[in-house]
Amino acid sequence: WDNADFSRGTGTTFYQEFPTLNTAKPPFVRDVEAKVRQYLKSSYSAAWTLKITWEKAPAYAARTDTRRTITYQAILTTDGFRSYVLMLYQEGGMRWDYTRLAATNVLIGYT
Repeated sequence: WDNADFSRGTGTTFYQEFPTLNTAKPPFVRDVEAKVRQYLKSSYSAAWTLKITWEKAPAYAARTDTRRTITYQAILTTDGFRSYVLMLYQEGGMRWDYTRLAATNVLIGYT
C-alpha cells in the first residue's frame, strides 16, 4: 500500500451505499453477488453493499507527479453473516511510479 494525496486538487473520492435487505436489488448489487458466487463457488445474497471509488488519485506526495494517477474501487458487501471485499483497478493496473514512492514494499490488494 501507499498513500494517495488529494492535497493538490487532483482526483477525488466518493462512495455509494446499497442497503438491500428488503428492497429490490439494483444491477450493480446483482453483479457483486454474481462475482462473489463465481469466485467462492457458493450461494450469496447481499443485504448491504458499499462502493468506494478513488478517481484519478495521485500518489503521495502529489507535488512530485500529478500526471500518473489511478482509479480504483473497494466494494464491501455482507449478507449479515459473511462479509467480502472486492478490489477493482482500472485497465492497465497500478499507474503510480513505484520507484518514486516513499514505501519500497508496495503491494496491490490487502491482507
